[in-house]
Amino acid sequence: MTENKDVERSIIKTYKKEIWRKFTKAINEYQMIQDGDKIAVCISGGKDSMLMAKLFQELKRHGKNNFELEFIVMDPGYNEENYQNIINNAKLLEVPIVPFHTQIFDSVVDIKDNPCYLCARMRRGYLYAKAKELGCNKIALGHHFDDVIETIVMGMLYGAQIQTMMPKLHSTNFPGMELIRPLYLIREADIIRWMKLNDLKFIRCACRFTEMLEAEVEETSQSKRKEVKRLIAQLAKTNPYIEMNIFRSVENVNLNTVIEYKKDGVRHNFLDDYDEMAKYYESGAYQKLREEQSGQEKTADKKDSVWNKIVKRDQTLFS
Repeated sequence: MTENKDVERSIIKTYKKEIWRKFTKAINEYQMIQDGDKIAVCISGGKDSMLMAKLFQELKRHGKNNFELEFIVMDPGYNEENYQNIINNAKLLEVPIVPFHTQIFDSVVDIKDNPCYLCARMRRGYLYAKAKELGCNKIALGHHFDDVIETIVMGMLYGAQIQTMMPKLHSTNFPGMELIRPLYLIREADIIRWMKLNDLKFIRCACRFTEMLEAEVEETSQSKRKEVKRLIAQLAKTNPYIEMNIFRSVENVNLNTVIEYKKDGVRHNFLDDYDEMAKYYESGAYQKLREEQSGQEKTADKKDSVWNKIVKRDQTLFS
């Protein structure tokens, strides 16, 4: 088993480009940390949240030091082996965790309809409550880049909607609390490489419901997320830009080409101002605006084609 000092060195040396830079880029680009924050780093025991904990320790040691940290571990009803695995890894990696116990698994194990949704809601609520008890104003979750793009595709294919997993958001049930996702730009494959390099063993899905149905699930069908993961991987074999294009699609939404969208619970339809827009076009104001924008784009970069700009922008994100 790798020692903690080697694990820490691998983050800022071996995987500086793939993990460390993307972690700090997400924090800076999405303004995740402000002076005086006290952040509850939520550790589930898996590879993602454990890496996140180490990244925050490195950030405080080598970078920003304008915030405080609490490393919280919620036990929703893990079996003894999984719970002990989390405790052992925290000790090995020198993460000073604050564990607390709940009975969430017992509460949802007999639920037939959407037990995973209910479990996730309850876990989020307990995390917010514990964070608030510890004086924190933010909780950090370990969702990574692949989680983000899979959520986008799942929303379209199974939810008939365009949505994404936001890099940060305010809690609606816990005023003054905020959720942040610092691994937002980090690829899962790089997290797995980091884990294997250091010979680390983390728990996977420790849900009691999953354990009970594991054989049946493996024999009949996979989860929707696994289906989407396979679909994206298959498409990426023939087009290396697929993953980034999915990610960028929710940044480049053109409301002029959207039939209907919803904001703050209010639906807006393109017909709402359809006739008014005709008058706007006829006035010549729209054409003037387009000419001004076109001129600015040409001045900024006359040589690059639209496609080259996209490629260069994507390379910048992952540099």
